[in-house]
Amino acid sequence: MDHFSLSWTALRAAVAELADEDFARPSGCAGWLVRDLVCHLVIDAQDVLITLATPAETEPTRDAVTYWEVADTPPTGDDPLDALTVRLAAAYGEPWLLKFHFDDVGSAAGRAAGLAAPGLRVSTRDEVYTVTDYLSVYVLESTLHHLDLIAHLPDAADPPAEGLARARELLSAIAGTEFPASFSDKDALLVGTGRRRPTEAETAELGEFAGRLPLIIG
Repeated sequence: MDHFSLSWTALRAAVAELADEDFARPSGCAGWLVRDLVCHLVIDAQDVLITLATPAETEPTRDAVTYWEVADTPPTGDDPLDALTVRLAAAYGEPWLLKFHFDDVGSAAGRAAGLAAPGLRVSTRDEVYTVTDYLSVYVLESTLHHLDLIAHLPDAADPPAEGLARARELLSAIAGTEFPASFSDKDALLVGTGRRRPTEAETAELGEFAGRLPLIIG
């Protein structure tokens, strides 16, 4: 729960600190500008609110690791929801409208998470999770998207160290393999998910694991 609060609060602050011209810059998500990513974050915040307001009576069917599915190929942008996100982002017109909407819905999602009982069972995507596991999913999601947000903004602050460490732990569990200890948490996430190509030295350290990367998760 604390990891979610730290990561989510830092992501909201990163969006709030964006200059208007930053919204037209590319993000770390292939094919998306920063404005498209922020629009996606609005949808993420809505997801958190909807899921926390959807209690379930049955036992959990997945956890923070099994939530994720590893794809064989990266997204092409042809997915209808991805295409809709780009159109929605453009429809906002002014950057301040996107910032306002994300701050409004994002702060509500943060409050709802803080009020939710950790052991409460909730449902999303036809699966059941405990609140703790569901919010852990969003530690990885928000940390990766924070990195995407600042990919071309060298002066922007990185995600909090605790969130980076927890996100790395989750990605390693998804992979079933630990990243080399020489990798920083940030580099493990960027290389592990294909957001950055590994150097020759990193490839050598990864060994056989390098052949399984990147992990395209969604």
